[in-house]
Amino acid sequence: MNLSLTSWLERLAPGRIGSVSLPILFAGLLLTSCEKQQDTSSPKLAPTTAPTALTDWPITRGSPSLQGRVHAAVPKAPVIEWTFPLESPGTAEAAFADGAILVGDAMGILYSIDFQTRKLRWKMETGDTIQAAPAISNGRVFIGSGDKHFYALDLKTGDKIWSIEGGDKFSSAPTVVTSPDGKAEWVLVNGYDGITRCLRAEDGSIVWEYETKDFINGTPAVIDGRLIAFGGCDQVIHILNLADGSLVNKIDTDAQITNSVATIGTTVYSGNHANQLVAAEADAVKLTWIYQANEFPFFTSPAVDDRNVYIGSRDKSLHAIQRSDGTRVWTFKTGGRVESSPLAFDDAIVFGSSDGRLYAAHPSDGTELWRLDLGEDLTASPVYAQGRLIIAGGDGTLFVISENNP
Repeated sequence: MNLSLTSWLERLAPGRIGSVSLPILFAGLLLTSCEKQQDTSSPKLAPTTAPTALTDWPITRGSPSLQGRVHAAVPKAPVIEWTFPLESPGTAEAAFADGAILVGDAMGILYSIDFQTRKLRWKMETGDTIQAAPAISNGRVFIGSGDKHFYALDLKTGDKIWSIEGGDKFSSAPTVVTSPDGKAEWVLVNGYDGITRCLRAEDGSIVWEYETKDFINGTPAVIDGRLIAFGGCDQVIHILNLADGSLVNKIDTDAQITNSVATIGTTVYSGNHANQLVAAEADAVKLTWIYQANEFPFFTSPAVDDRNVYIGSRDKSLHAIQRSDGTRVWTFKTGGRVESSPLAFDDAIVFGSSDGRLYAAHPSDGTELWRLDLGEDLTASPVYAQGRLIIAGGDGTLFVISENNP
């Protein structure tokens, strides 16, 4: 049974829908936060890195550095190629590997959808909302849920291989790395219980744990294969040693960090609840620069290219900021909150808005290249695989978008 956004919210909050605006109630129920769940010369810049031929999208933001970078041209005349009905609102970024789209929904169902046949391969029900993307590697799917469990599943069948239980929900996406000695595959995942876990992909056993003093929503980013970086509700950017989880550095910021960071080289970029985008070096004591917006916080992960950082805001705009010094390049206004993390293509920045449209803007000046009206609140982030844009909508539709003549 496919539930629209209205029907799903009515089930969660009977009798309240008429008096509360849908976007506000939906955001309050689903979005990551830092609340307890009970609910002038320029410096030399490091280049972005991403696969040159993106056929798969196995982990969130496209790579362990979390750059949201796509080394490809954006579809010039996008159309909806096909759709798939989810049973409740699409709340999470998708992943793609082995010819399948993997995506979770608000009712806690993880779907595996065959890209060629456009039919369901399997689905697996967790006990609560799936808020973030799965990671796929070596025939396994790794996914966290609001039911306080983190799962490893068989990619072909959806059967459970192992699971662990945390002290609170898993609202961030995992990432998969090779151990520093090259002998094992590890899974990195942050929990809302404030713990960063490094797990053995084979059996879920703990390699190491690192505990913060507050909730964590964002995915750990990998720096140079030796460090990891993430922000938390403790207002700190944490830098850890990948090998053993030991603390390398802490960088204080002015407010809670509720989404993933992005990294290039040893530079970390992060939005926060003080309406700021900040840049910091992994080994620095203080921030490199602060970009200050107006009265609304940033609620997306940043995307980066060789010149700029791009981040969405609840002021209904996408902001482009120079990597070198934190000055504003342009803003792009939409008709709704921008809580869908952008992708940085070679020739466009693509992102969704709660106004129901997917947008493409030119990276240099923010000129609108196109907009595609999908008719559903877009808080999930788009991904790019097999030459298609893939995004889940707030009324429970998974959209696969291609060139007019793919």
